[in-house]
Amino acid sequence: MWPERILITGANGLLGQELVQQLARRTSCQILATGRAPSSSMPKSQDFLYQQLDVCDTEQIHEVFKNFSPEYLINCAAVTGVDDCEIHREICWRVNADAVGNLARICYHQGIRLLQISTDFVFDGREGPYREHDRPHPVNFYGKSKLAGENATRAAGGGKWTIVRTNVLYGTAVKTKRLDFVQWVIDHLSRKEPIHVFTDQWRTPSYTYDLVKGILQLVHFQKAGVYNLSGREFISMYEFAQSIAQVFDLDHTLILPTVQHATPQKAPRPGYTGLVILKAETELHYRPLPLTEALKHLQFRTPTADAQH
Repeated sequence: MWPERILITGANGLLGQELVQQLARRTSCQILATGRAPSSSMPKSQDFLYQQLDVCDTEQIHEVFKNFSPEYLINCAAVTGVDDCEIHREICWRVNADAVGNLARICYHQGIRLLQISTDFVFDGREGPYREHDRPHPVNFYGKSKLAGENATRAAGGGKWTIVRTNVLYGTAVKTKRLDFVQWVIDHLSRKEPIHVFTDQWRTPSYTYDLVKGILQLVHFQKAGVYNLSGREFISMYEFAQSIAQVFDLDHTLILPTVQHATPQKAPRPGYTGLVILKAETELHYRPLPLTEALKHLQFRTPTADAQH
């Protein structure tokens, strides 16, 4: 049974836009996309409603819930800049932890199912890739805030919640504030600019096109609990960049290997995270595209470098 009314927060972000695109094709549900901006970043031709919403504003949330009466909330709203979170901790905590707890409590009291997007950065990166039941131990403030959001989701009570952990999202979107890793690589290499990429950061990169298909399966089957949704390949970010260059026919010699201790960052990053997706594959028949196929699929959905500049 599909819910009739689905509310999406953070709908102008990379994942939020892909969710809206795929859900808008379904005639079985009504979508309300929300974000902090006064208007949607998506083309107006898409069949969905949009409303401005700050997830930190309880009064706004109650008003939206009252008028739309959602049956399902997919919360994509988050502060995701890891270094920014380390510097602006109050803002980070307000959005990633406090706001999630507030949403979870409202959902519980109104009988609304909540799907909360989380991250592999809840782990310390010593023994990745990780399964759903592995013990979290974040090494930076972003990870701590997202773990607090997970705990707040659980603590609200009831069994109508789902936590989706994912990592290194890439896909297509318009007017986003930050480039995803794939677009960052393409952007620099297409301008013949060298980039330094870590060989000691290992992940399971997640194509939003596949990720949303997994999320929609969770919604359809009304699954509860924690689920990992990402790609299958456990690779270094350096190898990932090399794969991007190969598929998009860019100069791979401009990709220079480096290690984390040689490039100081404001926030520490876990070394070996990534996610094991066996649970999703078994219960949801989740089948993400192999990395090279995913990048080729993305290539046909991405404007050319000349058009972007």
